[in-house]
This record gives sequence, C-alpha cells and structure tokens, in this order.
Amino acid sequence: MHAAHWFLWTNHYRYLWKMKREIVLTEDGSYTLRMVDLEETYHSTFGAVQEAMHVFVQHGLQWKESEKRSGLKILEVGFGTGLNAWLTAIHAQLGVYYVGIEAFPVEQELLDALKYEKSIPEHGQLFQAICSAKWGVPVDLSGRFTIEKLHLKIQDAMLESNFFDVVYFDAFGPSVQKEMWSTEVLAKLYAAMKEGGALVTYCAQGQFRRDLKALGFVLESLPGPPGKREMTRAIKVKSNN
Repeated sequence: MHAAHWFLWTNHYRYLWKMKREIVLTEDGSYTLRMVDLEETYHSTFGAVQEAMHVFVQHGLQWKESEKRSGLKILEVGFGTGLNAWLTAIHAQLGVYYVGIEAFPVEQELLDALKYEKSIPEHGQLFQAICSAKWGVPVDLSGRFTIEKLHLKIQDAMLESNFFDVVYFDAFGPSVQKEMWSTEVLAKLYAAMKEGGALVTYCAQGQFRRDLKALGFVLESLPGPPGKREMTRAIKVKSNN
C-alpha cells in the first residue's frame, strides 16, 4: 500500500474508533447502535432483530442448513453487537463454528444497554456468554455452537482457504467504509469460502454486485428486510474439475 494511502486509511480507522455511539430504538421494538457523527446505524432502524433474522439467519444459516447434513462454519465480517451471532446460536439446527471479525469492539456497557435478552428471555444467558467470550480463542458455548471472536481488521485476518460455508457481510455501508467493500476484501472472502458457500448481506448496491460477479460469484437478488427492496446472496459456484 502506498504510504499516503496507508496514512489516510489508518487515520480513518482511528476516527471511527473515537466516534460516539448511542442507543437507538428500532421499529420492531429492538435496539441498535448509531454512530452519531456519521448518522450510521449498526442495524436497520426498521427493525434490528427483523433485519438480522431475514438477511443472515433465514437467507444464510437456514438456507445453507437445508442442504447440509453436518455442521457449518460461518464467518461474520462486522461482528458489532453480537446480535447476528446470538440469533445464529439460537436458531442453528446443526453444529456451528462461528468466527466474528471486529475492528472496533463495542463496550460492555453499551451491549448491556441494548437489552437483547428481553426479546428472547430464555436465551439471555447465551447472549451474555457471547458478549463475554474471550477474544482470540475458540470458546464452546453450548456443545454445538463455538465462537471465535477476532479483534482486527478483515484486511489483517489470516483466513484458511475453502473453509467457510457462509459469510455474513455486515460492514457499514460503502459510503462509510469504502475500504471494506473493495475487490481485495471480496476476493479474500471468496478464497476463504467453500465451493457452494454463500455470502449474504443487506447491501444490493450496483458496483458491489458487479465486483462480486467479476470475482466469480453467482448472484441472487432476494427481497430485502423491512425498509429495503433487495438484499444480496452471492454463491461461490462449484468448479467443473
């Protein structure tokens, strides 16, 4: 990376790290976080839990489970509040090894204030276990859900090739974190996915979809969660070899 680009990139990450985050009530009654200066939320204001269930659980986890007989390996880019991981742990029918990458971990005080446990009280302890799981090591939480939280940027992650069945791509939008949506990052994710694996995201931006297609993904435009017309599922097709 050119020195000037590295300087701008590094300072952009420092800027994001120092930004104020506040609690926001969404339309389904669940809470999310908002980056105050950017006016960017971690989840949809139309419904944080609804969005996570629709995009990641229904069209990622459950879609892949329907064709699998053994456990899944899931990568989340943008671990954030842990909501996607928690809902995955609750709804998974097969064993799951879950890797969550997050450059800016959310403070425990904010996680507590989100009160996700109240939406599904019987699984409240599981959410707390996910939040308190040690970073950098695999932690078995239930005998069939193991989580490994990595405190780093996706650009710095060393990902095993042909390893993941599903990728949850839940970074802030391209207008906020342009570097997260680069072809370099997407190519890295492609290489880390198994053939037949799927990347799912709330985003349906034209340039993003063209970049995925150029890398070899087969794209599906699916109905979006409340407040969005479309979402994207990108499948790494099986080779003919």
